[in-house]
Amino acid sequence: MYQNYIFDLYGTLADTHTNENKAYLWNKLSAFFSSYGAMYSPKELKKAYWTYVRSEEAKQTIPHAEIQLDGIFEQLFLDKGVTPNHQLIEAVGNIMRILSRDYIQLYDGVMDFLLDLKKKGKGIYLLSNAQRLFTESELKVLGIYDIFDGIYISSDKGVKKPSPKFMEMLLEEYHLDKENSIMIGNDCSSDIAVANACGMDSLFIHANISPPLPKEIPATYAILDGDFRKVAPLILK
Repeated sequence: MYQNYIFDLYGTLADTHTNENKAYLWNKLSAFFSSYGAMYSPKELKKAYWTYVRSEEAKQTIPHAEIQLDGIFEQLFLDKGVTPNHQLIEAVGNIMRILSRDYIQLYDGVMDFLLDLKKKGKGIYLLSNAQRLFTESELKVLGIYDIFDGIYISSDKGVKKPSPKFMEMLLEEYHLDKENSIMIGNDCSSDIAVANACGMDSLFIHANISPPLPKEIPATYAILDGDFRKVAPLILK
């Protein structure tokens, strides 16, 4: 039916819940920074982090731009007179994510579907609004990193869904025919919107962490009860 299957990650393939405001996170993260000579109190670190995030977002000049957290973590160290290497920045990003994350797991049926696609010789791609700093490691934790033929993460490209530019870069790099490709996601305002902007078919799945349902679902296919096992009968023949 389709040759190429392009997936969103969070809320589509993986169920996760994070909370970046809990005190435990900032207590432990400040201890980590301090252990490398960047002395922060939890309150000071949290304030500095969010100030840099808002500042970077305000600097963006294109629609749906994506910032990189790598530079923010680097600046937090530099502000305390510490010059971090890439390994330290990567460690901080992963530690922050782990501390903020309550859980992460694949939805039922996801692994079976991905392996079936692979067995049938289909192209499998990821188009995710996320930060490579921690998303790459989470893909490995989930056991699906090596399944993809191509992985596009918004922090790498400086742009995110629903910008058609993000999708078009993936299509161009891997020489994908839009007529033979479908976007699968859990957010009508980003996943389905980017597919529509590029003239592609799409499948919307309403998951437990999806935004509220719009009055109309602008997707080619829709699954409203979150059951991923219903995906294959719709789009894999």
